[in-house]
Amino acid sequence: MAVKIRLQRQGRAHRPLYRVVVAEASSRRDGRFIEDIGNYNPSPRGQERELVLNLERADYWVGVGAQPTDTVRALISRARRCAIA
Repeated sequence: MAVKIRLQRQGRAHRPLYRVVVAEASSRRDGRFIEDIGNYNPSPRGQERELVLNLERADYWVGVGAQPTDTVRALISRARRCAIA
């Protein structure tokens, strides 16, 4: 069972929201997932936050062998930079 950390698209047309999920590699993009570990809003409005990510759970899943996609890897590193600042 190969596990990936990837984005799941939500929202409406021209206003996407993404959930960062842990899912089996064979499942569909918006299909079944194991755990929801955060969300990403590429165009936040007002008080909305762009990125909310549980880094402890992301580290756990990477530690047990889950492979993050390139985009999620970049989001994790961005979340780490923001958490330090």
